[in-house]
Amino acid sequence: MTHPAYEQGQGILRLAPAWVPRSFCVPGRRLKLHPDDYYAFGAHRGGIDERWFASTTRADNGPLTTPDEGLSYALYNDPAAPDRVLLADLVQDLGAQMVGAALWERHHAWPVYSKFFDNQGALPHHLHQLPEHAARVGAQSKPEGYYFPPQLNNHGGRFPYTFFGLQPGVTKAQVRHCLEIWDQGENHITDLSSAYRLDPGSGWYVPAGLLHAPGSLCTYEPQWASDVFAMFQSLVNDQPTGWDLLVKNVPPELHHDLDYIVSMIDWEANLTPNIRETYFRPARPARPEEEMRAAGYSAKWIVYGAPDVSAQELTVLPGRTVTMRDAGPYGAVVVQGHGQIGPWQVEAPAMIRFGQLTNDEFFVSGPAASEGVVIHNPSSADPLVILKNYAENPEAPRTVSA
Repeated sequence: MTHPAYEQGQGILRLAPAWVPRSFCVPGRRLKLHPDDYYAFGAHRGGIDERWFASTTRADNGPLTTPDEGLSYALYNDPAAPDRVLLADLVQDLGAQMVGAALWERHHAWPVYSKFFDNQGALPHHLHQLPEHAARVGAQSKPEGYYFPPQLNNHGGRFPYTFFGLQPGVTKAQVRHCLEIWDQGENHITDLSSAYRLDPGSGWYVPAGLLHAPGSLCTYEPQWASDVFAMFQSLVNDQPTGWDLLVKNVPPELHHDLDYIVSMIDWEANLTPNIRETYFRPARPARPEEEMRAAGYSAKWIVYGAPDVSAQELTVLPGRTVTMRDAGPYGAVVVQGHGQIGPWQVEAPAMIRFGQLTNDEFFVSGPAASEGVVIHNPSSADPLVILKNYAENPEAPRTVSA
């Protein structure tokens, strides 16, 4: 079995932008979306501060969520007025032909996606449920990685710091007290945590169960295919957080069971005394730098040190053509430059209208990735920079230290 979208791209699928609003966020306006379009879903839905890539996961934004919110469409036939098919449908129809035999055997799905997250200020201190808690609401857990692309961070927003975890010695009773005083305004849960400055060109790994309050850098986030979360901070940026955002993915009968809510925290992960050493991820060359540059490119691991999600930043040098082989399928987004990926002309857009198609986003199938993707940068000056996210990539470093 095959499909015209797969055949036209020789296993490399061009994707349409998938925009996602959040009612609890204020857009940071670094997504290259037209200034008039940040509230294109309607002001009642909140501003658009996320763009999802290679997504087979529907956004979970409550009863007003549109049927295909967060889902990626593959484009085929006429490039200027293409037909569309959901990436999720192609994965289910083509199976291993899309994601490779190993992922298909384990998951029967493309089990990850990535996004740009772009908020003006910090988010509330929150976590993504561990597998046992996510399963109770019929969902999957969501480990994720963070990387801060320099191309999308011409300014740092209002609070370029992220709180991670809890300080050693914090008790369950202290966190429970923060929930008990929820309706009194600020519940001071970040008093129990520590904040770390965010720097463009670096990143972090965030396992499920780890409390974190993402700062205001525009963030590239490879993550497991889920949209579960629980907000533990009652007031942020002088705006109250509704209790419903704490219990969004909690069984209804447990919405006011504070002991259960506190049990969603992974205490070992949160109380580790060396948070930065454990979860910080400096960019790490995939091979010796001189060797890569002689071949016309530079590749850096930007999310690694975990078995589930990983990502690379690939730079193809001006005037060079390279063939890149990978151990599995990946989503790709061009953040700088122009050129060609396989049969597709690619470019990083300067500005995008809501509903407009682009030439910056692709899904590379497992077979195409293993055979090798030819990438050409025709520019005499500008590098071609591509971010690539993987699922359970055996080539990704498992350790933090080089």
